[in-house]
Amino acid sequence: MRKDIKDGGTTCRTKYLAAAITCDPKLKMKDQNIAEQYALVEEAAKKGAKLIALPEMSTTGYCWYDREEVRPYVEPIPGPTTEIFEKIAKKYECWIVVGLPEVDEKMNVYYNSAALIGPDGVIGVHRKTHNYVCEGRWAKQGNLDHQVFKTPIGNIGILICMDINIMETARLEGVRGADVIVDISNWVEDKTPALTWFTRAYENGCYVLVSDRCGLERGTEFNGGSCLIDPDGHLLCCADTGPAIAYGEIDIKKARDKSFSGYGHKMRDRRPDAYMDIVLDPYLWEPSLGHGLYGHDPLPAGKATKIGVSQLMPVTGDKAANMDRIEVEAKALSANGCELIVFPELMLTGYPDAAGAKSMAETVPGASSDRLMDICLRYRVYMVIGMVEEDGGSLFNTAVLYSPEGILGKYRKMHLDALDSAWAAPGNLGLNYFNTAMGRIGILIGHDADFPETARIHALHGVDILCCPAAVSGPVPEPLAESRTWHKKTEPYGYTNIWWHLWRVRAGENNCYLAFANAVGKLPDGRECFGRSGVFQPMIWVYPRNEVILGTSGEDRAALAIDTRNGPDPDTDTSYTRKKYLMPMRRTIWYDPLVMRDPIE
Repeated sequence: MRKDIKDGGTTCRTKYLAAAITCDPKLKMKDQNIAEQYALVEEAAKKGAKLIALPEMSTTGYCWYDREEVRPYVEPIPGPTTEIFEKIAKKYECWIVVGLPEVDEKMNVYYNSAALIGPDGVIGVHRKTHNYVCEGRWAKQGNLDHQVFKTPIGNIGILICMDINIMETARLEGVRGADVIVDISNWVEDKTPALTWFTRAYENGCYVLVSDRCGLERGTEFNGGSCLIDPDGHLLCCADTGPAIAYGEIDIKKARDKSFSGYGHKMRDRRPDAYMDIVLDPYLWEPSLGHGLYGHDPLPAGKATKIGVSQLMPVTGDKAANMDRIEVEAKALSANGCELIVFPELMLTGYPDAAGAKSMAETVPGASSDRLMDICLRYRVYMVIGMVEEDGGSLFNTAVLYSPEGILGKYRKMHLDALDSAWAAPGNLGLNYFNTAMGRIGILIGHDADFPETARIHALHGVDILCCPAAVSGPVPEPLAESRTWHKKTEPYGYTNIWWHLWRVRAGENNCYLAFANAVGKLPDGRECFGRSGVFQPMIWVYPRNEVILGTSGEDRAALAIDTRNGPDPDTDTSYTRKKYLMPMRRTIWYDPLVMRDPIE
């Protein structure tokens, strides 16, 4: 029996089948492409799919050189193509997303667009807001914001390919109540389903339905990998060859839950007051001009060095034992050349309950500070050490940056979770950072990284190294099966047991090195910390990856050589870290809802 839910005046089917289509459209063969895709869409509709997506520019092919070349193939929306697919939508009572080159007839301006078509015609249009390399020669960047369309099958947002790599695009649709984000894509030079697809689903607590093309066009290879990802970041289905259809079930109740597994809410627990800088554009100009403006707070010169992570389970309530373990790790990693070491969340004190937190707390500086600074002096290292901090009668989950020169500063966790919500106050120091000879260092603690705004603020502040002490049980890294689509690039084909790793994405999408030190083993409340600590590179799509990742079964340590200097080669980690080339692509004109407490319109 069909079950519906009612929300905001819209009655929605609770569960339904969705379909993402992988196909290989041919350039300048619009009629043939539409005929082939019509058959695939109708096949999916006959099998009961209620939401069906075709790839980006699926009706015409993708690799257009300029306006003159694409001119014979552009059309308005609504127009001839949407009228064709409307027949299926009406006949089978389904909703279809089609990608095509659109013309605004009034202005004669072209866009890379997606049309959402329902039984009664065109419901809405998304114009791609982040053009990829070739599109800048013929398409204007989208001017329709990042809308969410209310339909009888739920609230639907749309993105196009490169859009999804900029976290703010999906976040805008997430805070506006999207149940499903449909991303139509022509993905290149990467293994699919792609890392950012998983991330956008997880952090926004919504389904992500991706239709991605495959094949070869003008020497450009496309990866396929059409899929459906659930609100917890789990892959439900995938079709990485074409023509093929990936089918998966969407559960509107799950999409509207928005809870993290264990504790908290993905939308209500946001801290917009701390995200105000997200609407700014500090990377529109050469970073060295903006950072250090008027002689204030210039970026450090940076250097080639090594940073390390220790994967441990501290002993709750035994500071002496934990201090001894900190020194063992400092000695070992400094001998390996590390100048910076990140330890798991609350490494000094362990993980107390509400009753025990007060007895473990100390001030900064405090009882343990002298020995921690002595360790830094002895081994010539910087260390990020977590503890229960007491200040003014309040307790905080705090991470302190110790150095051979003394205490450089501290960060207080802003987004509390099951680990600390019973005793800690939310952090009140903001998303601060610290300048060192190694570069600019920022800190996030555990659950903070689940909120994409936090790492983004650090990127906009010019952070080179993001230190992430944690004691988290999720999200556990997702594996990925072997790719079946042939490609000649350097991205890997085979099965991997670590594909989507949230902290890998946080590094790459913010163009900074990230040191993730997770606890391993059982917490006092029985939750299992999964380990998988690592140090990650400042670029997602560079293979082989310059990173290290530890296992899940025991205590361990790892180190990675990094370089935070400005470099002459634009394809090095160095330049990614300092130039942060993804930051100028952001479109801040749309971002006001991200700093509003209740942005749903």
